[in-house]
Amino acid sequence: MSKNLLVVFHAPSPNLQTLLSALISGANDKEISGVDVVVKSPFDTTSEDIKRAHAIILGTPENLGYMSGALKDMFDRIYYPCLEDTQGRPYALFVRAGHDGTGTCRAVATITTGLRWKEVQAPVVCRGDYKDSFAEDARNLGMLMAASLEAGII
Repeated sequence: MSKNLLVVFHAPSPNLQTLLSALISGANDKEISGVDVVVKSPFDTTSEDIKRAHAIILGTPENLGYMSGALKDMFDRIYYPCLEDTQGRPYALFVRAGHDGTGTCRAVATITTGLRWKEVQAPVVCRGDYKDSFAEDARNLGMLMAASLEAGII
């Protein structure tokens, strides 16, 4: 039986699209099997998507020291419908931060703590001016989450 890795990533810019593509590439690495990667915009993510997921990767730019409005909107819509059914859901966070990402990570942690989700990887925060190495960070996160799900670690 395949496991579902849900990637909810707000990628409104070309650089974020590149990072999302890298993350998906890592999650779909040819060495990993038995994991279906589902990619959704936060605007299109429903509580049913969250409930079907065995693990989740959240991706957001830092906007004014906070998560994107799109990701916040998703949390607003899925919070109560998922509150009882997704406790313990493993997740990881990817942040593209123009500054330090602290506020973004704190805001997501506050909501996911309320949902009682389980952070299984420290947030991957790509800070400052865009660097090509950010794509490798994204790819590694996708691969790590998919491989961990495949192996039953998460």
